[in-house]
Amino acid sequence: MSHTNQYTQKLHPGSPFPDIQVNLADGSTRQLAQVNNSGRWQLVLIYRGRHCPLCTRYLNKLEQFKDQLADIKVDIVAVSGDSLAQLQSHSEQLNVSFALGYGLSLADMKTLGLFISDPRSAQETDHPFAEPGLFVVNEAGNIQVTDISNNPFVRPDLTSLVNGLGWIRDPDNNYPIRGMHN
Repeated sequence: MSHTNQYTQKLHPGSPFPDIQVNLADGSTRQLAQVNNSGRWQLVLIYRGRHCPLCTRYLNKLEQFKDQLADIKVDIVAVSGDSLAQLQSHSEQLNVSFALGYGLSLADMKTLGLFISDPRSAQETDHPFAEPGLFVVNEAGNIQVTDISNNPFVRPDLTSLVNGLGWIRDPDNNYPIRGMHN
């Protein structure tokens, strides 16, 4: 495995989410940043892929929060660098009803500032894959919340995340985008 001195780029809160379109399992496509007039936000979850049992558990747990997120106008899309065949195979272990995307390219992973790993063996997977990333994109297409990890063991606690998003979405709290000091 090679190590380089290149640093990943970091997407900054408040900045436009990159214009990335993904293929969904149902054959449609979806923009990860959906600018809209309905005030809907989008939770974009990047996961490692079929080979990761922690991703499977996290995705299945996220399903438990889907209705609560919908109530606060937050839609969900989860995407990996897996192929369609890998996603279809993985779907047998998933009990989710939110959008699942596949084929996230290395270039898009880099654009998102994600950490990227090479498989340890052909048994793990057959392609470099993104480590976990989570982005909440507001109705203007800007990054409201971001969390990036370099391993599958560190991810936002979903109860805290969903409760926090509910608080942020309440206009009475007038909560700004955090982390914007340069």
